[in-house]
Amino acid sequence: MEKIEHTVVTTNGIKMHVASVGSGPVILFLHGFPELWYSWRHQLLSLSSLGYRCVAPDLRGFGDTDAPPSATSYTVFHIVEDLVGLLDALGVDQVFLVGHDWGAVIAWYFSQFKPDRVKALVNMSVAYPPRHPTEKPVEQLRALFGDDYYVCRFQEPGEIEEDIAQMDTAKVMKIFLTSRNPRPPCIPKETGLRGFPDPPALPSWLSEEDINYYASKFNQKGFTGGLNYYRALNLSWELMAPWTGLQIKVPVKFIVGDQDITYIPGVREYIHEGGFKKHVPFLQEVVVMEEVAHFLNQEKPEEISMHIYDFIKKF
Repeated sequence: MEKIEHTVVTTNGIKMHVASVGSGPVILFLHGFPELWYSWRHQLLSLSSLGYRCVAPDLRGFGDTDAPPSATSYTVFHIVEDLVGLLDALGVDQVFLVGHDWGAVIAWYFSQFKPDRVKALVNMSVAYPPRHPTEKPVEQLRALFGDDYYVCRFQEPGEIEEDIAQMDTAKVMKIFLTSRNPRPPCIPKETGLRGFPDPPALPSWLSEEDINYYASKFNQKGFTGGLNYYRALNLSWELMAPWTGLQIKVPVKFIVGDQDITYIPGVREYIHEGGFKKHVPFLQEVVVMEEVAHFLNQEKPEEISMHIYDFIKKF
């Protein structure tokens, strides 16, 4: 880990913390919620040893990157522009893009807005969500899963933060990172996250040291920046109107665990029965990892590194 360099880059009006290692063609890694550059620690080391320059920022709102207070500063346009500015600051024209969770969502939009800057994309967990022409995403999710669905519970500024403030941050991280319940995640309003049982012993792929690293950064920064991605969902949807129906035309490999909370009925059919390919015509591979849950890049680090390498080495 001491090989990894840490720098701060000014981009799109914010200061962004960037972890990087290696030399060669650039791979840009985009993390999810509630995460940090650190979620890619294994891939940074293994892929840099295979001849790549691996770059993993803390995205806007997370870790040691600036976190503007207003949710309106977290549309997909803001996040993509942060990354375009990062590449410009690094003097990098084209990258291999790798995303997971919210990072995958941002990677889809980056590839849609700036396909000329993406050699190929490896995305995990979140299949491309085509824009519904008339229904806002939060309302769609509420209709499907109810008011307690986590995305709906994250909408009210300050509410979930108040809940989290009454808990030990390390426990919050354990709840998120170790969950293996494949049902749509709900946070009952009455009991909140506080009502969740203590997570079982940590799995072999996650150490107390890892949990403490995440917890220390979220203690420092708070969760509002990350939650603002969810709070900007409807605004992003409104602003995306001109892109309705636009395909994503970069080469893609998609990886998901069969225990992932995102891999639910409806989505499975979309992925495997042609819907996904219709929106992402250069989708070349779909990998479903057995007995693997949401945080697959940490749960199965070697396999994920090899899946990335096997795909990007073709280009």
